[in-house]
Amino acid sequence: MTPAPLATRLGNPSGPLFFPVTAYGTDGTLDLDTYRLHVRRGVEAGAAAVFACCGTGEFHALTPEEFEACVRAAVEAAEGRVPVVAGAGYGTKLAVHWAGLARRAGADGLLAMPPYLVRAGQEGLLRHYRELAAATALPVIVYQRDNAVFTPASVVELARTDGIIGLKDGHGDLDLLQRTVSAVRTEAPGDLLYFNGLPTAELTQLAYRGIGVTLYSSAVFCFLPEVALACHQALRTGDRATVDRLLDGFYRPFVELRDQSPGYAVSLVKAGVRLRGLDVGEVRPPLHEPSGDHVEQLARLIERGLALLEEAQ
Repeated sequence: MTPAPLATRLGNPSGPLFFPVTAYGTDGTLDLDTYRLHVRRGVEAGAAAVFACCGTGEFHALTPEEFEACVRAAVEAAEGRVPVVAGAGYGTKLAVHWAGLARRAGADGLLAMPPYLVRAGQEGLLRHYRELAAATALPVIVYQRDNAVFTPASVVELARTDGIIGLKDGHGDLDLLQRTVSAVRTEAPGDLLYFNGLPTAELTQLAYRGIGVTLYSSAVFCFLPEVALACHQALRTGDRATVDRLLDGFYRPFVELRDQSPGYAVSLVKAGVRLRGLDVGEVRPPLHEPSGDHVEQLARLIERGLALLEEAQ
């Protein structure tokens, strides 16, 4: 049986969207066996899709050879049960190269990161993503954040571009996003997917759902899938009491800990995976490891999150 198109498979996910960390050995090289195990466990826990080698997966720190090997390992571990989306980024030519590596490794789609370093105007951004979409057979989700923030009119043009199926918002301006959703609905009606791509997206997902954005990335799923799944289910079913309990007892304190240092959105997640028993190694520079005190706080938060689930039973 031919798998459904990526947009269809992502449109109404049964579980969180999983952004696995990339595993390294003690010598700092890739540990693909551990990475496959990490991905496999996530799929078996209920992930609806695997986004390999993206922000949480340290896309910025991988060589092309490592990137292709990781994407292929994720595809092998997923075994077709869920789609695998790979990161792509840097300048246009390099993004196209990464897209080719991702397709060769068996990925089902691309998450297109912002262009490297430069702060471009809307015309240049549109050209970048159009050229990427035209150069690959893989469907593209555009990641809006940092130096790639779009006007509503630009997103209308992205929505009209063959091969672009979604916009992941890591910018967090809900007024802008609401105007964007309205503009696309009015001027380019169709099936463009929208994702909440803020770090620890569960904390803001009630607000995003208010403007119709039901898809979100979950880094917490990497190390605490039980809590991430419970939150996802509560959001889907409108169980506000459970959502509020998890936000107040786990997600808000976790975000406050995450905000103690730049880069913790990745390194704290990796520390969480290690605390749950899977040694995925440390982050690569320029990211740094959490302090011992912060790791201890994270361990207590993990215990608190699991206790919240028990209290609800």
